[in-house]
Amino acid sequence: MNKALQAHLALLTVNVIYGANYSIAKEVMPAYVQPFAFVLMRVAGAAVLFWLVSAVFIKEKLDKKDLPKIVLLALFGVTINQLLFLKGLSLTTPINASIIMISNPIVVLIFAAIALKEKISFGKIAGIALGISGALLLLLFNKSFSFGSDTITGDAMVLINSLSWAGYIILVKPLMKKYNTFTIVKWVFLLGTVFVLPFGYGEFTEIKWGLLPSPIWWDIAFVVIGTTFIAYILNTYALRSLSPSVVSIYIYLQPFLATLIAIFYYHNDELDARKLTSGILIVLGVYLVSRPGKAPNSIK
Repeated sequence: MNKALQAHLALLTVNVIYGANYSIAKEVMPAYVQPFAFVLMRVAGAAVLFWLVSAVFIKEKLDKKDLPKIVLLALFGVTINQLLFLKGLSLTTPINASIIMISNPIVVLIFAAIALKEKISFGKIAGIALGISGALLLLLFNKSFSFGSDTITGDAMVLINSLSWAGYIILVKPLMKKYNTFTIVKWVFLLGTVFVLPFGYGEFTEIKWGLLPSPIWWDIAFVVIGTTFIAYILNTYALRSLSPSVVSIYIYLQPFLATLIAIFYYHNDELDARKLTSGILIVLGVYLVSRPGKAPNSIK
């Protein structure tokens, strides 16, 4: 199996996890765990896992001159990203959050063109347009869709989270040529834990551990191990072989995969023509963005 195919499979796995995460995280917050406390649990728990794996399998040191870049990655990829996403999700609906995250590939495409000199091909523009169309077709007709004054604060937080994640994807790409995936993420999450601690400690001390039911413990484990530990490894690994634009376009699969999970696992939805059309548009969009561009059809 070539590296590009492995990277695409890694991204598919990541977005299956993310597709389930919207609803799973919402079950935990804010009824059982407040958002900032949940971020602290998520970041600190993943940091421990990253350092344990790295200590056993990876013998690589970080160059001190790259530390400022790692600090920025910790801010964009963990602190701002996680705090605002989970806090925003607690104040809005999973559908709203999914729609707002549609902005991410567009921002990544622009950032990549500026910072990494990545060409903006017409194929990528068309692919993103198809992805947006498919995601909106699926989301806007959902009964949980409800943009309004009640969700505006949460919606704004999710939007800033989207911009922050775009910055992380662009900044981490050059470092992937120099370091092993674990070397980067272990330091990013260690510093991220330090940055998140002042925000989450107070809420963390308020958690009533004895009142958490078993399903909520499993939800917490899924977010820490799946959505954080595994997803960050696979996302960063995929950036070794694929461009930031390709990595970001997979976000359009999340609402479609979340719908499939609802249909086949929770049995609380049904597959219809609208959902199938949405899925086809999104897959076509991913294909167009993933396809190598040609210089004559590119916008510099």
